[in-house]
Amino acid sequence: MPTASSDPVDKLDDAVAPRAQEPVGDPARDGARDPARADPRAVVRGPGYRFTVLTSRLIRMERSEDGVFIDAPTQLVRSRRFDVPQITVAESEDGIDIWTEHLHVRYDRGPFTAAGLSVSMRTRAQSTHRTRWSYGDPARHGDGRPSNLGGTARTLDDVDGAIELEPGLLSVHGFAVVDDSRSLLLTDDGWVAPRPPGAGQDLYFFGYGRDYQDALRDFFALTGPSPLLPRWALGNWWSRFHRYTADEFLALMDRFRAAGIPFSVAVLDMDWHLVDIDPALGSGWTGYTWDRGLFPDPAAFLAELHARNLRVTLNVHPADGVRRHEAAYPDMARELGLDPESGLEIAFDISSREFVEAYLRHLHHPHEEIGVDFWWIDWQSGTSARVPGLDPLWMLNHVHHRDSGRDGRRPITFSRYAGLGSHRYPVGFSGDTVVTWDSLDFQPYFTATASNVGYFWWSHDIGGHLGGVKDDELATRWFQLGVFSPINRLHSTASPFNSKEPWRFGLQAEQVMTRFLRLRHQLVPYLYSAMWAAHTDGVAPIRPMYHDHPWAPEAYESPNQYMFGPDLLVAPITTPADRATHLGRVDAWLPEGAWYDVFTGRRYDGGRRVELHRTLEQMPVLARAGAVLPLAADPMADTGTRPEALVLRILPGANGRTVLVEDDGQGDPRPEDRQLTTFTLRWSEHGPDADGVVRADAVLAIEPPVGPGAGIARTLTLDVVGVDEVRRVGVGGRTLTVADVGLVTDAAHSTIPEARRGDGPAAGQGVLRVRLGTLDLADGVEVHLEGLRHRGPDVHGDVFRLLDEAEIAFDTKSLVMELVERMSGAALVASLHGLDLPGNLYGAILEVVAAAR
Repeated sequence: MPTASSDPVDKLDDAVAPRAQEPVGDPARDGARDPARADPRAVVRGPGYRFTVLTSRLIRMERSEDGVFIDAPTQLVRSRRFDVPQITVAESEDGIDIWTEHLHVRYDRGPFTAAGLSVSMRTRAQSTHRTRWSYGDPARHGDGRPSNLGGTARTLDDVDGAIELEPGLLSVHGFAVVDDSRSLLLTDDGWVAPRPPGAGQDLYFFGYGRDYQDALRDFFALTGPSPLLPRWALGNWWSRFHRYTADEFLALMDRFRAAGIPFSVAVLDMDWHLVDIDPALGSGWTGYTWDRGLFPDPAAFLAELHARNLRVTLNVHPADGVRRHEAAYPDMARELGLDPESGLEIAFDISSREFVEAYLRHLHHPHEEIGVDFWWIDWQSGTSARVPGLDPLWMLNHVHHRDSGRDGRRPITFSRYAGLGSHRYPVGFSGDTVVTWDSLDFQPYFTATASNVGYFWWSHDIGGHLGGVKDDELATRWFQLGVFSPINRLHSTASPFNSKEPWRFGLQAEQVMTRFLRLRHQLVPYLYSAMWAAHTDGVAPIRPMYHDHPWAPEAYESPNQYMFGPDLLVAPITTPADRATHLGRVDAWLPEGAWYDVFTGRRYDGGRRVELHRTLEQMPVLARAGAVLPLAADPMADTGTRPEALVLRILPGANGRTVLVEDDGQGDPRPEDRQLTTFTLRWSEHGPDADGVVRADAVLAIEPPVGPGAGIARTLTLDVVGVDEVRRVGVGGRTLTVADVGLVTDAAHSTIPEARRGDGPAAGQGVLRVRLGTLDLADGVEVHLEGLRHRGPDVHGDVFRLLDEAEIAFDTKSLVMELVERMSGAALVASLHGLDLPGNLYGAILEVVAAAR
């Protein structure tokens, strides 16, 4: 008969004697000394096997015929020190059983086989049954599709459309298995070492059901958190494969500023260094020496970029080593024991400590000393190294990220994905995609799904890199996606015809691109707060809908739709517009609740599927009712510093709470170093007044900022969406004057001080603007908005605008308008359906009619 215990300590006495080999000490002291070693009380061990119950849903399973087990950190795993969950262990002649609250492990004590090792979910992940995994089982749906929800891929180089993704940590069947058997060990000084002889299989079973957020949170606890990037990394990046001169590049940056187009990062592709070299030395792809014909004074050039509030990254392809034409060659050669006069090539060897130390000291640090902020580690590093099992790309990312954080700086690299655990080394470079609609259509899914392995900070070549044709609509839609992507980096290949300056496109495209690039810089406070949530709680800034709604079938059926931060739902248009209506279309799913389009102000009731139709000027981005979006007031300001002036964009119709998270921008701050400002919206609606108008009152409570160095004084403006009148605005006991309150109804008006055509809300939107001025927030402030009047739907006006833009028969336009003017509801929908309208016009009109009040 099996024996059993439910106490996490007594379980050791109920198993076989060899478990006594696991020393039992002071868990708190041992964990502080060696966080990679699991609490001994969580270990179930016997001849040739070891199971470690890290959480009730995360179990490490090891098999070694020689009894060699790993307690050191690995390339993937950094900490196995978790609170010990409740565990029950039972033994019989057939093997052992381990129960936790959520899992049941059965194991026959032999080599891992499908018959001998299984894990059953004790709580259901499917709607109809519980799930059991057997060793080696890929777990598939009944129709043969894999249940794993996917992860990401190493590169999108030369990709035109969709590719297969590596497995992720989340599954509709509720489990995933990560094999860490081949990863190298990490030494105390951050180097790598092979696993000892005899080390065998090393698996981690994630059995989280549909609790996707918990799975990611524990993954980060196991492997290390998603890091904090510098604030400026969240602004726009300018990048182009082009032989710029210093004067040409600076003139371009000045032209961008004169046009009101903000950038925060200047990317210099490979032509910053010598590329036309003696063919006897090989190609010019690898280089570390400035081309003085293009950049006569690199230090002065970098200083000029910094004076423009730009941070700088240089592209390097390190695989060809260091050759005799490099300025640093003599120092490198002497340090590595070569005669500089020999001219012998110094091979790239990322597995050599001596090479890496010289590589950083002589090839990188001197450039950083004159102003290079971080490095773009590009391709050509291969897939093998002298240390068996070492991926040079992973090692490059690891080395550069550690080195970039020296002297108290905030670490950042820009490189490619190198497998699970790469989330610790952002930013990711996805590669050279093809300029096509198919490439654009794949990127939203690819970006959001990467969150299933915790890889949050992808940077794509926005607009595409190579091939394709010039297409203003395609480029504009790609710009819009870039603004609502983790990192927004414009890029193109060396073709003189393929570059991404907005003025190279038609006037309409230029205006839309400019407006969206400005919006990106306004969004930095919102996105930086989301970055902190990723760092502390493992919540992906860009995530598939099923992360928040794991039991809603519709959440899995909208692959290109995602949440952007806590409150914005993005459904990018990634296919060409209808030729008749000039409207792009996307099918979307809205969760329960009310949602407002942040560009049109139109309100939608959730809990349903919708077809969203937009002109080129607009993109489907919906905010949940009750949200308060903190936006930077001035998009041209330095994104590396905390903005003192904010626009708080308020979405009406519900209560809400928003926390703005900031810090001092230095080093690697702890959670207690955060600066928090909380905005709480209380919304109440009243019945129709004497004029039949439904009104509402709102109170925006701004709590005193907390945290070291939190700003007390702040210049604030409120933009209340979908509202066209207020009877009274009170702030701290005083009533604002008429001059402080206005209505924005035209696109020529801006949400920022220096208005430029195309900024702010779309024409006819209706945004109530309240200028609060500079407030002292030391004791908190309440803003009372009394007698707010909702701007009702303008069905006639919206339909007229659709018809006016459509290239269809005038008689058809007149007929449709006549029906809209004299009918409503189901009768109108049926009558319109009978007209067999061209293109997507019927769907666009139906969207207007079906939208909520």
